[in-house]
Amino acid sequence: MPGNDEQGVTVSQLLLIEYAQVKDEQRARIGFRDNLLYATLAAVTAVVAATLQSPMRAGLLLILPPVCLVLGWTYLVNDEKISAIGRYVSTELTHRLAAVTPERQECFGWEVAHRSDGRRRSRKVLQLLVDLLTFCGASLAALTVFWTTGPVSPALLALSLVECAAVVVLAAQISTYADLGTGREPRRTE
Repeated sequence: MPGNDEQGVTVSQLLLIEYAQVKDEQRARIGFRDNLLYATLAAVTAVVAATLQSPMRAGLLLILPPVCLVLGWTYLVNDEKISAIGRYVSTELTHRLAAVTPERQECFGWEVAHRSDGRRRSRKVLQLLVDLLTFCGASLAALTVFWTTGPVSPALLALSLVECAAVVVLAAQISTYADLGTGREPRRTE
């Protein structure tokens, strides 16, 4: 029931408040997600440095896959929520606000416009490659070095195989959620 009730809040005001709240959450998640890349690079550097200082202890490399898995999974979850917020704003909130405006104008055009760039797909493919390299490639490289540097105990070999399987699962999840579509047609749930 849209309207200007002098004693209450209008529907459009509530929708604008909701928009501000979800955009605040999106901004916070973007900052956190982006910092996970730096944390992963720092972790990789620390593990490689420790291993290089003690080459006889290649088992230290087995620390890297679980660290990359945790950081990669956290990155993936936040990235998906960032995209979900964008979809929600462009497909739901925009249309609900347009329905209560006098001219029924579409609102928040940037939410759709930035997804219709002709180079979006190539950027998303490159981002997918960076994500796979950062969270999975470093782990697989560490496992490969571990497997090829000499005798490996059966327990550590078993652990490394479990880690390898987990890295493959993470790679599949990262690829699944990469959102490689053109983004030109926003999905709207009715």
